[in-house]
Amino acid sequence: MKPLEGIVVADLTRILAGPLCTMVLADLGADVIKIERPGGGDDTRSWGPPFVGGDAAYFLSINRNKKSIVLDLTNLDDLTVARQIVERSDVVVENFRSGVVEKFGLSYQDVKEYNPDVIYCSMPAFSSAAHRNLPGYDLLMQAISGFMSITGERDGEPMKMGVAVLDIVAGLYGAIAILAALRQRSADGSGGHVEVGLFEASVASLVNQAANYLVSGEVPTAAGNAHPNIVPYQTFTAKDGRFVLAAANDKLFRAAATAMGREDLLADQRFTSNSGRVEHRNELIGAMHESFLSETVGNWVETFERAGVPAAPVRSIDEVFASPEGRGTLIEVEDSIRGAFRMVSSPIRYREESAEKPVPPPGLGEQNALIRQWISETVPRRLQSEEDR
Repeated sequence: MKPLEGIVVADLTRILAGPLCTMVLADLGADVIKIERPGGGDDTRSWGPPFVGGDAAYFLSINRNKKSIVLDLTNLDDLTVARQIVERSDVVVENFRSGVVEKFGLSYQDVKEYNPDVIYCSMPAFSSAAHRNLPGYDLLMQAISGFMSITGERDGEPMKMGVAVLDIVAGLYGAIAILAALRQRSADGSGGHVEVGLFEASVASLVNQAANYLVSGEVPTAAGNAHPNIVPYQTFTAKDGRFVLAAANDKLFRAAATAMGREDLLADQRFTSNSGRVEHRNELIGAMHESFLSETVGNWVETFERAGVPAAPVRSIDEVFASPEGRGTLIEVEDSIRGAFRMVSSPIRYREESAEKPVPPPGLGEQNALIRQWISETVPRRLQSEEDR
């Protein structure tokens, strides 16, 4: 059995943070019922090209192992079905804008009246009451949280990251919060309301950059691919391309300089400690750049690997999936509707791996009949609990 088998999740989320959160739960064995609006479903179904069988690759990347039912929450009959799903669920996850769940009688205060031990997770844009009505797109969060100000080239334009990573972080925080709440419920039988604000998760993700500012009062700025606290820890240019070198402590720096044949760098008192190397970053990096232009990326990476210094080529996405380790992250999904296609698998591994393949992301409303039948054959969790007692 997977850890969450037997756990039912009512998924009232869309876009990225919420669906990623519920996909993690689904990968762990939970039965996730994705409630989607009629006409188009989750916005990301149309966020293409590319498309597979009418659904965008974006949607497919974050909705495997789920079931889909189409419900119009403005329709009383459909709203009743949504409430019946929630009434039978262990977990409810929502990321509506402020006031929407209250409007439909699906807020935590409403749900706990008929499902008292439910784990209810809200994922608003902001946890603060003053901003709860604002939208929560990742791009806005990258701007408003300060991430764009520390991303990009030095003295260049503020730059967003290449993936909506703040949505991803918030989704993972949401999954962690739900797992902790389920653990608590297994101990004392209590339900509860957990919340992960996208803005708050974004600020928490600043980690050392936030701490640098709070301790020193100095405002961090973009530094390209350099690290604010470690030198050398960045990209370098070789004869035929770029690679990264991560000499994250004094021992690794000494090994790197020796492997480069640059013992002169070791003799320079400015570079004997990491703090000195940070202070004299420009001088050291300039000297190292000169050496790297003499050989290819492959030669330098091999040289550093032999010396025990972390280094790697800067790859394109196609190069990632052409590598043995990249191919190992892929899984072939057999889909009766869309045909076979490849997906990145869950990175979570167990000691005893199952040969079971993931269920492909659902078509819009694909399990309408199945879920309605399930409702008719099961009783609400409140009644289940009474029967147990």
